[in-house]
Amino acid sequence: MLSYKIFVGFSILWLSTFPFYGTIGGMESITLSPKQQEIQAFAEKYQSQLAPNKNPHIQYFFRLDQATVSVFSSGKVLFQGAKAAHYAGLFGHQPEKSSSSPASQNFALIGTDEVGNGSYFGGLAVVASFVTPDQHDFLRKLGVGDSKTFNDNKIRQLAPVLKEKIAHQALLLSPEKYNEVIASGYNAVSVKVALHNQAIFLLLQKGINPEKIVIDAFTSQQNYNKYLKQEKNHFPNPVSLIEKAEGKFLAVAVSSIIARDLFLENLENLSQELGYALPSGAGSKSDHVASQILQAYGMAGLQHSAKLHFKNTEKAQKLLER
Repeated sequence: MLSYKIFVGFSILWLSTFPFYGTIGGMESITLSPKQQEIQAFAEKYQSQLAPNKNPHIQYFFRLDQATVSVFSSGKVLFQGAKAAHYAGLFGHQPEKSSSSPASQNFALIGTDEVGNGSYFGGLAVVASFVTPDQHDFLRKLGVGDSKTFNDNKIRQLAPVLKEKIAHQALLLSPEKYNEVIASGYNAVSVKVALHNQAIFLLLQKGINPEKIVIDAFTSQQNYNKYLKQEKNHFPNPVSLIEKAEGKFLAVAVSSIIARDLFLENLENLSQELGYALPSGAGSKSDHVASQILQAYGMAGLQHSAKLHFKNTEKAQKLLER
């Protein structure tokens, strides 16, 4: 059972982050979180249409027929353009019948999201935010709902404003604590269930009274409920796991921005401690930096800064053997 006591070692802050779904000037925008195998298959199929992109958090950027596809280090994939739905359909996306207009979220809502799940270095940040309808105009004026266009500097500028104005609860599971929890029997999904549940629980403890609670789906409702039984802290409010929720609900969007800021702060602090610039994501750059840390500090260095069960650990070890 991952109880509150374990969270004592995590940084608990007030923060937020978000992506976007819908249309921008008539251009359709869709964000999915497909499996890594699906991403790699797509990358191989459209390798000839890879294009350069200055965003450091984009692993692959494709210029396709009437659409662009951005694969982020977080594992999320953004489709934009007239044929966005066509390419998203290759990942099993089905157009939604329900409206995601402002009226569809015209109620007090807790929304949660996590950042860091797809990054080898850095911790796992989860944030729950409480947003009411009278805050929607303020959030839209800030640009919440279109965070995919923001660079890290913009995220760092927005986060303090959101932390001050929006009630939220943030949790950071440090890499070291993450590795301990995984070693104790948790897996990548059950850890996220524990963190999302704990963030919501702590926010509700502050007297928040939401009409709905939405989690940006990272697993099925059945899996979530199964792992939830292992947790100590429970609450009576029903929870909905909704795909692409950060583009449909401003509360989830806020949580996404704050969580991104928290993750970046943790990555920066770890970089300063070790004397190496730790990259986000889990690409080849992470392998090389990990091998340098291994050489300088041994496995203890990676235990402190990275998620050891990622394949990057094995790749870094092989790099040292050459």
